[in-house]
Amino acid sequence: MSQLQLNAAEDLINANERWARDVIKHDPNFFKNSATDSQRPKVLWIGCSDSRVPASVVTASMPGDIFTHTNIANQFHSFDDNVNSVLSYAVDPVDVKHVVLVGHSVCGGAQAAIQAAEQGPVEPHDPLTRWLAPLVQLVRTLDLHGLPENEAVDKVVEANIRKQVENICLSEPIVTAWATGKNVSVHGWVYDLATGRIRELVVRSPPCANACSC
Repeated sequence: MSQLQLNAAEDLINANERWARDVIKHDPNFFKNSATDSQRPKVLWIGCSDSRVPASVVTASMPGDIFTHTNIANQFHSFDDNVNSVLSYAVDPVDVKHVVLVGHSVCGGAQAAIQAAEQGPVEPHDPLTRWLAPLVQLVRTLDLHGLPENEAVDKVVEANIRKQVENICLSEPIVTAWATGKNVSVHGWVYDLATGRIRELVVRSPPCANACSC
């Protein structure tokens, strides 16, 4: 490991020390309360693992404000026990009121899916290819012909967000939550790297539980 890489890790620890001191300066009991009180976030953020879209930073939130899960290209697969267990725990017992599926502009996963779709059917041979396979299938349903690359990526990003919102609506944790009267809304957001702003594309509420087309 290079000295530069070592310094990057050490810099994070040093930055954490400065941050913790600053938090204590403004709220001496913050960490004590955080360690003794149960978490009560109202939002579950399911987003992309891209380092440029940290949930707490882009929403000016503090520890305890957002329950989070990230993965490549902000996917919600029905077969993924990881994200389903996060959703299940967030809805009950954490009792979040909003599930937000957050994609972003200039998404590398969307770009990779477009390239894979153009190459034609390929047997998934590694974890990333297998993970992106549903997104590649989605890309093949879209008309991207003649679009500039940036517009094609934007179109895939938004279609992906809508598809993952649909998947969340149809998931067992949300179907059960809505059937039992829990007031949980599912949102689809897109974060623009060029402006730092979040835009809502779609929102689904409990009334669509029995006929959710999302």
